[in-house]
Amino acid sequence: MASNVFLKFFLFFILAVFYLSFNSSEAQMVPAVFVFGDSLVDVGNNNYLPISIAKADFPHNGIDFPTKKPTGRFSNGKNAADFIAEKVGLPSSPPYLAVKSNKNKASFLTGVSFASGGAGIFNSSDQSLAQSITLTKQVDYYGTVHKDLVQQMGPSAAQEHLSKSLFAIVVGSNDIFDYSGKSDLRKKSTPEQFVNLMAATLKGQLKRLYGYGARKFVCVGLGVIGCIPAQRIKSQTEECNEEASHWSVMYNEALKSMLQELKSELNGMTYTYFDTYSVMQSIIQNPTPQGFTEVKSACCGLGRLKAKVPCIPISSVCSNRSNHVFWDLYHPTQATARIFVDTIFDGPSQYTFPINLRNLIAA
Repeated sequence: MASNVFLKFFLFFILAVFYLSFNSSEAQMVPAVFVFGDSLVDVGNNNYLPISIAKADFPHNGIDFPTKKPTGRFSNGKNAADFIAEKVGLPSSPPYLAVKSNKNKASFLTGVSFASGGAGIFNSSDQSLAQSITLTKQVDYYGTVHKDLVQQMGPSAAQEHLSKSLFAIVVGSNDIFDYSGKSDLRKKSTPEQFVNLMAATLKGQLKRLYGYGARKFVCVGLGVIGCIPAQRIKSQTEECNEEASHWSVMYNEALKSMLQELKSELNGMTYTYFDTYSVMQSIIQNPTPQGFTEVKSACCGLGRLKAKVPCIPISSVCSNRSNHVFWDLYHPTQATARIFVDTIFDGPSQYTFPINLRNLIAA
C-alpha cells in the first residue's frame, strides 16, 4: 500500500516538473535579446561612464519602476527594451558595463544591453554630452560577448542560439539633433545626403552583427522628433518643428530601403521595421483612445512645457504619468513605450514591415 502511494506521488512529481518546464519554455519565445542604441533603450550603461552627463540615475527617474528607484533608464518606469523582454518571456537584458567583469559569463546567455544615452549612428553625435558608448563600440562589445558564447557553447550551438535570438536596434535621433544643431554639418551635406549616410553607416554595423551570428533584427524608425517638448519650446506657438520631423521621415525611408537591400544580400537575415513615426503621430493627433490627455508638455522638468530644465531632483513632476505622452523633454513615458511595443509585437503591416515581431520570432 505504501509503495503504491509512493509510486503515485513520484508520478505526480514527474508530471508536475514536466508541466512546469513545458510551460516555462513555451513562455520564453526566444533564447536571448541583445539591445543596441541610445537613451530610449538604455537600461543603465551610462551609470558606469564617469564623465558622461547623459545620465538618469537620480530622481524622479524610476518613480514608477518596480523598485521605485532610478536605474539609469530615461523614464518614469520601464522603457521599450524592458517591454520587449517581457513580451518574449525573458528578464530585461542587463547593461553590459554592469556584467562585463562578472566571471559568470552565463549572464550573457539570455542577452545583454549595450544601449547608451547620447549614442548615435555616427561616432561624433555624443560630443555635446561628453561621453556615451558609440554604436561602433557597442558592436565591438557584442563581438566579445559572441566570443564568450562560442567558448561556452561551442560554435554550432552558439550559432543556433544566436540565430533564434532578437537583435533590437533603436538609434538615430541623436544624429538628427546633431545635424539640426550644427551649421557646419548642414554646410557639408544636404538633409537627404546626411540621412542616406546615416542609413549606409548603420548598414555596415548590421553587417558586423550578422557576421557575429545575428539573424533576426528589430529595427525601430525615428519618431516625430519635431513634436518632443524640447523642440516645441523653440516656437512661441509651441507647435511641432516640422523641419526636424521631415528629416525623421527622410531617414525612415532611407532605413526601410536599406533593410530591404540588406535582406537580399544576407542569407537567412530577417527583420521587422517599426514605424514609430506613424504610431507616435497617431497618438499626438488623437490621444484620447489611448488614455492620454497631455501631448505637448513633459511630465518632469521646469519652465515652459516643463522643457526648459530637464528632469532632475529639483524638477516638478506630474501626478498622473499615465496620461502624459512625454516623460521629460526628450523621452516617452512608460505608458507610451508600452503602446509602442504592443504595436511592434502584434501590430498590422501599416506599422510593422514586412512582418510584426511575433511573426519575426516564428520565422
